Amino acid sequence: MLVGPNLLRRLLRSSRPPATHGGNGLIVSAFHQLRYHYSTTNELSAEHLKDDGNSEKKKKNKWFTLPPFTKTVNASVLAAKLSGKPHSKAANETTAVKWVMRCCPELPRSLVQKLFRLRQVRRESHVLEVAGDGCQVQTVQLKRVGAKDALNIGDRIFLPFSVREFREEKQESGCTEEELNFIRGLELYKDPAIIVLNKPPGMPVQVSHQIFDLLSLFVFLIVFILLAMLLYFKQGGIGIKWSLDKLAAACLCFDYSEPPRLVHRLDRDSSGILVMGRTQMSATILHSVFREETNDASKDDVDNEKRILQKRYWALVIGSPRRPKGMIVAPLRRVVVDDGKSDRITVFDNSQIVSSQRAKTEYQVIKTTSHGCTWLELSPLTGRKHQLRVHCAEVLGTPIVGDYKYGWQAHRRWQHLPESDLKKSSNDKCPEENMLPFGLNMDSGSISAKRPRLHLHCREMIFPNVSQALQNLQLSTDHDLSKLKSLEVVAPLPSYMQKSWDIMNS
Repeated sequence: MLVGPNLLRRLLRSSRPPATHGGNGLIVSAFHQLRYHYSTTNELSAEHLKDDGNSEKKKKNKWFTLPPFTKTVNASVLAAKLSGKPHSKAANETTAVKWVMRCCPELPRSLVQKLFRLRQVRRESHVLEVAGDGCQVQTVQLKRVGAKDALNIGDRIFLPFSVREFREEKQESGCTEEELNFIRGLELYKDPAIIVLNKPPGMPVQVSHQIFDLLSLFVFLIVFILLAMLLYFKQGGIGIKWSLDKLAAACLCFDYSEPPRLVHRLDRDSSGILVMGRTQMSATILHSVFREETNDASKDDVDNEKRILQKRYWALVIGSPRRPKGMIVAPLRRVVVDDGKSDRITVFDNSQIVSSQRAKTEYQVIKTTSHGCTWLELSPLTGRKHQLRVHCAEVLGTPIVGDYKYGWQAHRRWQHLPESDLKKSSNDKCPEENMLPFGLNMDSGSISAKRPRLHLHCREMIFPNVSQALQNLQLSTDHDLSKLKSLEVVAPLPSYMQKSWDIMNS
């Protein structure tokens, strides 16, 4: 989220903030289903709080007071408990910046770091002083706190009162009612900790920003840069206006003050299950689960039956594997092609190279058709970029239908369905009638089309019930989470893949 210069200037100024009505504070979310309210200290004068800065003593300031620091859940430790594995790593200390981000998820990280860098954040400190009569009096002072300073139980953090202006200038989502209903219609599952969506094909999960270095600006002529920009914004892609993470932040917050956060990613042209954490805590836990499972899968002695995270994709591939099922263990590496203009992922035999990443995929044939294609169930045990697409194309020799990046040669040799079959299945409506919000069309691109779309869909996922785990930990910190029942979510195929399935089985 970007913060304008005018807003940032108002947030960081040290002058007296405007008067408020009623002292209502911001609502913040620290833990699962727990919401705190900011409390305000109306005046911090010499009679109540003594600041360590001389300039602060001459002013009357107002502050937002965060909830007192309490012992928090360590995400990596909780992820280990969920999988029933020992975790000897000591819990990390909670720093001041982590606590502010946890209590104030609606504030941009860049703004919070700016506040610390300009020494605008305070911590409450109790000091014993000797009064005029010789008696010791305990006074409360506000001292500056650094971003990486560790907190003790009960510490309270104070932020400039002017942060309340951030909420007043939040921009509207800009979504129409039709677009809002479409995004909410993607919901497969929701609880207080997570939300699961059925990602439509053609919509990027997250917009990535590419920055050209200085040498590139001298290499390319200005004319070609302008033409590239025109094509860039016309065709979408990296510069597409809408991405699923931004739409979720605009449409799927519901009664939460913080937006859902991505836990994993899917390629733009693929579809299926996408898990998002509804709070910072649940997202951090799920990140740890995905990371721990990927690290464990890189080992040789992994027990797949005890995995707490299981992902199953359906893919239609050209050709058929030699064996009906098996395990693919092939490291992947990113290589630069076309004189640095593009890159691709490829299988790399020497796994000792630092830049290569070990990747493991379990596969099983679902159905072999008479049209030269095969339906596969793919279970990635690791989460590498383009892992399934590269393993299918380069290891099995059966590229996924519609994957022209890694299987264009196979598509050139592949013979489409007979003309008679195409006529039987070409009862599609006009493209204009099938268009969905955001320019999506999930009906076109089946096996009967001249140029089929990518047939890769995350159909099923099993993962820990984070919501129930956090509830159990609230009741007892020693609760055994290894026996916690997992969640299982299934996403239906997009229309064009379902049409291909029907054509193959007809």
